[in-house]
Amino acid sequence: MTKTTQSLRSFPFIVISLLSLVLILTACGANSAGESANTANDNASAPNAYAASEPAKGAKEVRIGFQKYGTVNILKAKGTLEKRLESEGYKVTWTEFPGGPQLLEALNVGSIDIGHTGEAPPIFAQAAGAPLVYLSHEPVSPESEGILVPKDSKIASLGDLKGKKIALNKGSNVHYLLVKALEKAGVDYKDVTPVFLKPGDARVAFENGSVDAWVIWDPFLAAAQTATGAKLLADGQGLVSNIEFYLAARPYAEANQPVIDAFLDELGKVDEWSKANQKEVAALLSPQLGIDVPSLEIASARRDYGVLPIDDAIIEAQQQIADAFLNLQLIPAKINVEDARLK
Repeated sequence: MTKTTQSLRSFPFIVISLLSLVLILTACGANSAGESANTANDNASAPNAYAASEPAKGAKEVRIGFQKYGTVNILKAKGTLEKRLESEGYKVTWTEFPGGPQLLEALNVGSIDIGHTGEAPPIFAQAAGAPLVYLSHEPVSPESEGILVPKDSKIASLGDLKGKKIALNKGSNVHYLLVKALEKAGVDYKDVTPVFLKPGDARVAFENGSVDAWVIWDPFLAAAQTATGAKLLADGQGLVSNIEFYLAARPYAEANQPVIDAFLDELGKVDEWSKANQKEVAALLSPQLGIDVPSLEIASARRDYGVLPIDDAIIEAQQQIADAFLNLQLIPAKINVEDARLK
């Protein structure tokens, strides 16, 4: 028998084997597609991306996002929340963010459960569909954010900002401060050039003259004043309230009310201690934040302390901010802030 004859006789078996392999792979592919479709359907019914990323049921963990400054930083430094929740079997994980917008983006995709920001970031996050809820807030603190210009700048009034480059963190509290400051001065928002930078990058741009002004919050505000001699063109007084909010992902808050209660209770205790021990607060936070004690003492003196409930007046004030951003086309559609209240 020739090799050619043997090959021809083997050909049908090769074809059958290949067809069988194709059928097996097709079946596997169909099964995978079915699983993918089921996953997609599950995710579609979940509130945004949070449900796809939240800890598995039974995993007792609370993931807290924090920024460079606030009562949450003091709570982290003192470690009282970990001690309180340890007996309940919870693990506390902390993640730092450069600003409120970045923190709430992480909450939206399910990377954290709880966090704190100013007034503006929740507006942008809610407009983007984030499943957030307001938990509580600190008292008003208008002196804790401001508009800085270099010490030798010729800018002497808010009206002088027309035509200038202004650094700020997009979607943060200072974004609303800039809106209100320009409004007071009669300067159209379109007549300035916002340069959207995170605080660290904004500080560099401010010092090398790439921007004409910088809208920033404490402790970066205080640190820039002490280090560069920058002039405070205006702070939030008479313009904005500047309120710090505590927020959570709705799925987490609704499923873990005891943790939320413990978090707010420990914040309240830390606030009471901080109010009476501001020098100790500065010394405690300096190593954690990498900011000098004198700057932190200035920042601490410019704010008030206390964990307050979310009431109708706060919701209405947030709605006014949302409507202002909508009028400036900074958010794509009208939102109802009441929808983000924890029932």
